Amino acid sequence: MLSPPPVAGNLLVTSQGAVTIISFNRPNKLNAIRSGDWADLRNAIGDLERDGHTRAVIITGAGDQAFSVGGDIADFAELNTLDLRRAFQSDAMRTFAAVETSVLPIIAAVNGWALGGGCELTLACDIVIASDRARFGMPESILGLVPGYGVLRAPQVIGRQMTKMLVMAAEKIDAQEALRIGLVQRIVPHAELMPSALALAAKIADNSSCAHVVGKKLINRGIDRAEFDYSIEALTVLQSTDDAREGISAFLEKRQPRFRARSFR
Repeated sequence: MLSPPPVAGNLLVTSQGAVTIISFNRPNKLNAIRSGDWADLRNAIGDLERDGHTRAVIITGAGDQAFSVGGDIADFAELNTLDLRRAFQSDAMRTFAAVETSVLPIIAAVNGWALGGGCELTLACDIVIASDRARFGMPESILGLVPGYGVLRAPQVIGRQMTKMLVMAAEKIDAQEALRIGLVQRIVPHAELMPSALALAAKIADNSSCAHVVGKKLINRGIDRAEFDYSIEALTVLQSTDDAREGISAFLEKRQPRFRARSFR
């Protein structure tokens, strides 16, 4: 029996034994992530690391359609100064890093769309289990942007050329293709997603936490955190371009963007 769910902003946190589930809880918005959600997710993971009984975590999306379609574009459009844009990028990067480096094993249970920041979050998790209805993509280029964390981590997971295709063409892929390229580790029928994720998390939770911590550190030992700073600054400047303003406006106005810039250096 799941415990009554505490609510942190747009997140639900529920526990089943030593496994805790964190759910994005905006199903009517396909679990789009608002600015404050990044800190809430980071803080929730920190709380679980200190609670003394959580030994594995599952991140998923409420409802039946989406893990998360990424950042809420209307919310994003309100970032109208360089300082606000830099703070947003830094906040998101700190959360990806918190997931990536957490002492707890973290599983992404992808029940539908995982786009933009949602797809990037799966890259930060340790294991990804997908429903056979799951769809993945990093389509920020249609907004005149790039996925700041995704361009750092996806090449290590799915390769440089596949990353370029997803980022440059804004293509979306299904669960089978995601499994083939290594973005997903297991696909299950949609109705079996959470039972399968819980069973795997419980199996992990039964094993040595000390071994998990050391093993995760060793596996992640080649990760260069200094690249985060470069990504934050590059994205902050990119968000200030005419192309980004046009892309965001076009998305909110439900029309095709008209990009003008020929190059960006």
